[in-house]
Parts: sequence; structure tokens; C-alpha cells
Amino acid sequence: MTTTLPVDDSASDGQRRVTPRAAWRAADAAEGKGVLTGVRVLDLSRVLAGPYCAQSLADHGAEVIKVEAPAGDETRGWGPPFTDDGASSAYYQSLNHSKENICLDLRSEAGLEILADLVAGADVVIENFKAGTMARWGLDYETVLAERHPELVYCRITGFGVDGPMGGLPGYDAVLQSFGGLMSINGYPDGNPLRVGVPIVDLVAANLAVSGILLALLERERSGRGQLVDVTLLDSVISILHPHAANWIADGRVPRRTGDFHPTVAPYQVFSARDGDFFVSAANDRQFRSLVETLGMPELADDPRFAANRDRHAHRELLAELLGERIAEYDRADLAARLEAVGVPASSVNTVDEALTSPQVRHRGLFIESEDYRGVGVPISLSRSGHREPRPAVAKGAHTREVLEAMGYEPARLDELRDAGVFGTG
Repeated sequence: MTTTLPVDDSASDGQRRVTPRAAWRAADAAEGKGVLTGVRVLDLSRVLAGPYCAQSLADHGAEVIKVEAPAGDETRGWGPPFTDDGASSAYYQSLNHSKENICLDLRSEAGLEILADLVAGADVVIENFKAGTMARWGLDYETVLAERHPELVYCRITGFGVDGPMGGLPGYDAVLQSFGGLMSINGYPDGNPLRVGVPIVDLVAANLAVSGILLALLERERSGRGQLVDVTLLDSVISILHPHAANWIADGRVPRRTGDFHPTVAPYQVFSARDGDFFVSAANDRQFRSLVETLGMPELADDPRFAANRDRHAHRELLAELLGERIAEYDRADLAARLEAVGVPASSVNTVDEALTSPQVRHRGLFIESEDYRGVGVPISLSRSGHREPRPAVAKGAHTREVLEAMGYEPARLDELRDAGVFGTG
């Protein structure tokens, strides 16, 4: 999948004989750590979508080098909580595990030279800079890198894209939830629009970026050429408006907030059990009959007001009231077991700690507590191919010197660069 690049000895100082791919030393030693073993990823991104995308690739064996500015990725300060040494936040840690890390001042000529060397050794570059930043540095994909490195897969993540009426505008998760219509359908009818409780647009963008990168790498196997993977937060939020977008396209009615009611299925909502919140879904007639029989209300299945989903939806307020009165008589665990036995989807509304420590989550390896790592595990499992065990995110610049030494930078030159502040010190 990779091609060895020639040594670059063009620098006039006589000390910069660089073999770009040599920096990616760990990739060749990662056999059995995932299907992306041997793939080199340069992570130039910050905050969420780009870092999470790069982390996902690292989980499956890619060797990822994250480049941080001297000021650091701002999410290092997004706490509390912070790591024990106070060097970074839990927020940063959860987006940047299993990466090498170097610090470069890209405002300096020397920093940009090093960046160009790193790009030359990469299979994949991920960036979410403000539109035009890479071009200003002489590393624009379309006009420079595509010709200089034709095998490169270049992933650009922006808010709205780089062209069009809003091209170049910055993107923020909550802004895109608002602009993209998602916030308008989240919340209760008589309340304010609500932001989804996780940065869902950024997370979806990250996963779309992973998909796009893998598609481009697959196509590169056939053509030998890389390409631009163009991901925007706007595209991401529009892609998850189902079924509301489809409903509006079909009948022209603007979707409204429905609280915990489903826009088309009833019952499909949260009820109050005796000991806490409880979710129930009965998406078809069989499930509905099993639900009401379990609750001791079999007559509701034959009531013409609730005979089919169309009828239940039309009378969903009354139905919710009747079901709610009976569900309030049960403890959550007992009712969940009863409904599970008859094939009705239902669950206690778990808190985050309850979810992470549940036996099934632990069984799936989705929450790891080991000597070296405590955090969320890898959410994609392949039957024949393993994945890398997550290792904690590291301090800013933790691998700067050893990465550049592996590329061929002489120790004396590294000392000069350090003293000049190119590595964020000096």
C-alpha cells in the first residue's frame, strides 16, 4: 500500500538529509494490530472531528503522528476533569489516544519545512484548518500536494465547505445543530429547541471522514492514486435528519419537536417506572400486543384506537397516559426482564456510569480498565483482524525529537530548532 520515497537532501545547511517515511517507525512494528497496519496518518487537526477520525484509524493499526502547535490543542484545557498531572483534560484524552505527538511552530519557516517532510511520508493527511491555511503555507492539496504526492489521501474537514455562499465559514457543533435543522426537532413541543447532549455533528463528521478515507485507500489500490476526501459538518448534520427530512419531502409538513415521542411510531418513548425512567418501544402490532399483555392490559390490543400503528399514533397521548399508569407500578429491572422475554424492546434509562459498567459493555470490551489505560474501548470488531489496544494520549511534543531523528535530522540541527522555538520551547 505504500511506496518508499527518495531521500531529500536539498537543504542548503548540509544537515537536513531526510527520509520522510523513516519517521513512521512504529508502523512497521505493528503487525497483528489491525487491518491498517503500515498506513501512515498525519493528524494536523484539532478539537474533535479530525482527532477522533485519526484516533479511529489508530485503533485499527494505522500509525498516527499528531502535530500540535506550541499553544497545544485547545481541548487540552477543556476541563475539569483533568489528568492526574494536569497536563490535559479528559476531553482531550478521549480523542487522542494511541498517537505519536510532535510539537511544531508552523508560523516558522523551519516548522513548515518539517511539515512538508512529514506530509511526504504520509499515506493520509487529516486537517481541519481554516480554509486557505494550507495554501498560504504552500501546501494546498489541489494545486501542490496532488501533483507532488499523487498517492496521498487528503482529508479536509470544514464547517460548510470551502466554496459556495457560506464557504470558508468556521464550523461549530452546536451552530451546525442549529443551522442544519437538528435542534429544531430536539426537545418538547412546548419548550425550547435543545442541543443534543453529545457533539453529535462532530462525531458523525469523524465517522464519515473515516469512511471516506477507507474508500479512498481502497480505490488507491486499484488506481495507484490518492484523492481529496471532502467532509463538512453541514453534510454530516443533513445526513442524519432521518426520518424528518424524508417526511417533509413526502408531505411538505415541517417536522416539529415531539419530546420523547417518536415522530412516526407509538409507543416509542420514556415512561416513569417505580424506581426511575424506563424506555419502551413497540414498533409493530405483535410487539404492542405482547407489551399490553405483559402489563395486564390485553384489551388495548383489540381497541380500535390502538389496533395499528397509524391508530396508535393518532391517539398517542391517551395511549401514553394509559401505559404510563401501569408501568409506574413496576421496578425497571423486573419490567425489562419481562418484556425482554416476550420480545418487546425496552430498557432502563441508564446514567453514563451505569452504561459503562454494565456487564454487556464490559463483555464487549467497550470499557477498559487496565494498568496502562482506563477508558472507552474500540467500537468496531472484525472476526479475523485484531485491533490495537488503546494507549493513553501523551504530552504535547512527547515524540518530537525521536520522530525527527528517525527522519534523519541531525542532533545538532534538532538542538538549533529547539533553541529557536520551533518545538515550542526556547
